[in-house]
Amino acid sequence: MLRFAVRRIVLLVPVIVGLSLLIFAIARLLPGDPVTLAAGPNATQAEIADLAREFGLDQPLPVQYWHYATGLVTGDWGQSIFTRRPVLEDLKAYLPATLELVVVAMVLAIVIGIPAGLLAAVYRDRWPDYVSRVVSLGAISMPRFFLGLLLQLGLAMWLGWLPLGGRFPLTEDPPPFVTGFLTIDSLWAGDPHAFGVALAYLALPAFATCLSPLATITRMMRATTLEVLQQDYVLTERALGLSQRLIIFKYVLKNAMSSTLTVIGLYFGWLLGGTVLVETVFDWPGIGLYATKAIVTQDFMPVMGVTLTIGVLFVAVNLVVDLLYGLLNPKVRYE
Repeated sequence: MLRFAVRRIVLLVPVIVGLSLLIFAIARLLPGDPVTLAAGPNATQAEIADLAREFGLDQPLPVQYWHYATGLVTGDWGQSIFTRRPVLEDLKAYLPATLELVVVAMVLAIVIGIPAGLLAAVYRDRWPDYVSRVVSLGAISMPRFFLGLLLQLGLAMWLGWLPLGGRFPLTEDPPPFVTGFLTIDSLWAGDPHAFGVALAYLALPAFATCLSPLATITRMMRATTLEVLQQDYVLTERALGLSQRLIIFKYVLKNAMSSTLTVIGLYFGWLLGGTVLVETVFDWPGIGLYATKAIVTQDFMPVMGVTLTIGVLFVAVNLVVDLLYGLLNPKVRYE
């Protein structure tokens, strides 16, 4: 297993290097001049040239990439042309909010979707299966931003059960920063009131985010479970008189989880880059909202930093999925 893990980690190095090169090339080839835009409409050519020289944008592209790549290794991810703030500092401030939203959404999708898909397969063409089909179809068809607006209108404005938007009340002090996850930090600080408040603000955006992966995980789990139930060894176990519960939870569930794990890993990476609309609707201060503001102003360094961060996290999550897949299916460790 250790050899399998090391081989997977080594293979990630060229992927990350290629990702950084691709992000840099796309950012430089996009139309628009961020230096002129940042300098303002009344700036002279000399002022624009000085600003370009300050950020190293007057140098050849290979030299710019070398400085960018070495800066990534040393912790210098560049500066925003507009705010003059280091990109890495902004990512440290905004990334925990997005990670908390995505992790909670994926936990909800996994905790609900896997049992729902398993139940739908076991009770195929009966009412649990029909209910899961209808719910999955509705969940995957509903645009997340529209669902977010409906949740705000119903649960926040009409009923007043949950906050309309934001991450924490402006009138209250958040818990001391430890992980950046307000729910975890409030528990770490022993503050149940702050935990309840953070959970209330997280509820609506997390629910709006989780529906699409929930539907996909449910359908994938149902399909793989039905396939496993038709295998010869399952039929043999039934012929030997083993109980249905033992067969499902000891033999079927483990084998059916393999394909579902791949979907979970893909969805986690997709949600990291796909929370822009949800964060905008709920005014959630994550990297999606941060990247949107940078794109509007053609501020390339924050956009590159956000894209690279999402890519690295996506690669890391898929590494974890590969390792878990190796645990579930020992045959892949030797491929």
